[in-house]
Amino acid sequence: MISRTLRTLIEEKPFVTCPGVFDLVSAKLADRTRADALYMTGYGAVASYLGLPDAGLATYSQMLDRVQAIAQTVHKPLIADGDTGYGGLLNVHHTVRGYEKAGAAAIQLEDQQSPKKCGHTPNRHVIPVKEMINKLMVANDARSSRDFLIIARTDARTPLGLDEAIRRGEAYAKAGADIIFIESPESEAEMRKIGSALDVPLVSNQLHGGRTPILSQDKLREIGYRMAIYPTAGLLAAAYALNNVYGSLVDDKPVQAPLYDFNEFSSLIGFQEVWDFEKKYASLEAG
Repeated sequence: MISRTLRTLIEEKPFVTCPGVFDLVSAKLADRTRADALYMTGYGAVASYLGLPDAGLATYSQMLDRVQAIAQTVHKPLIADGDTGYGGLLNVHHTVRGYEKAGAAAIQLEDQQSPKKCGHTPNRHVIPVKEMINKLMVANDARSSRDFLIIARTDARTPLGLDEAIRRGEAYAKAGADIIFIESPESEAEMRKIGSALDVPLVSNQLHGGRTPILSQDKLREIGYRMAIYPTAGLLAAAYALNNVYGSLVDDKPVQAPLYDFNEFSSLIGFQEVWDFEKKYASLEAG
């Protein structure tokens, strides 16, 4: 059970740290850390689940399956990427209801045109402000609890400039979004401008390999952010390790990369519970 809601964390903690998770193993590992909450990255979930790019190819049903599986596995609040809401206003209503029922603590909705793309890749386009405001109004009405948070993301910085992105952030906050996410600022100066312009909880996308500078949590808090997500760090680390290990195996070379202890991993994924169950009901099996 989740002991503290994401809303409580944002209200009570100076900064909320959210590692990105992309499958059930990464979720279990991140859940063991001192992280405040977890972020189900659309980029990573689509890559690991479907082997496809984060380019609007995953369906609502496929993403809901991932949300539910991860939320039921972890104890920390889970922020889930909801893309554009997977369609029009009725789709947004359905998506918010589905994500909340699946156990997510928050949904991230963005103002990209469909099909959407990863926020640190080119050729992204945004919908009109009014259209996104309408989506947020529907999302507000759809949620059954105010503890289920709505994160409004704008991708306007890249195609329309920082000032327009800030203007959209202000409009989305007025429309009822709990947290504002201005995607892909390209310098610390831009991030400072966002932090000083918006008097609402802000999340920084600390995407390793992306357009935005990777800053310390103290620095992010100083310039006005209340939360950070780290979508790609775990995914890229896992991919790098797997690439090296598989290459060594195929080339008949000793595996050089550190390996997670087999017994500890067996415990992580629940074998101890299986063994305890078998011991408890051994007499029934024998009969």
